[in-house]
Amino acid sequence: MGLFGKRKPPLSNEELDKVVERIQHAESRTTGELRVFVEAKCNYVNAMDRAKEVFAELGMVETERRNAVLIYMAYDDHQFAIIGDKEIYEQAGGPEFWKVAAQHLQEHLRNGEMTKGLCVCVDELGNALAQHFPYDPAVNKNELPDEIVFGK
Repeated sequence: MGLFGKRKPPLSNEELDKVVERIQHAESRTTGELRVFVEAKCNYVNAMDRAKEVFAELGMVETERRNAVLIYMAYDDHQFAIIGDKEIYEQAGGPEFWKVAAQHLQEHLRNGEMTKGLCVCVDELGNALAQHFPYDPAVNKNELPDEIVFGK
């Protein structure tokens, strides 16, 4: 154990479960995939650059229908980014949709409501995925894990 002990995780187990439940609910209505990646610090000036890197590292560019979405968050640096693969980015409405989704998340984060913000954001992104890539019984596989991924 270091001099200052272990770092407190940004979300409790109960909060993690809430976010994962929202992810699973959202994905039950679509062929799309949603992931959340959380780390303390962003090693890039622009969080979107790190989000693009994480998107690729998590294999999100390899989904069959190119409809994966990532919420990236660096909580100590107060940075986040939302990135969607080619198909969902375009079909959800291009830059304006993503800007509005980011504003909604940012409002909650400013109020210290990380869990609520993530849940609201997952629901909003899930609605877009369900609208443009509805559940298809012929595609009944979960291509990517649902749990929140923690970086360094």
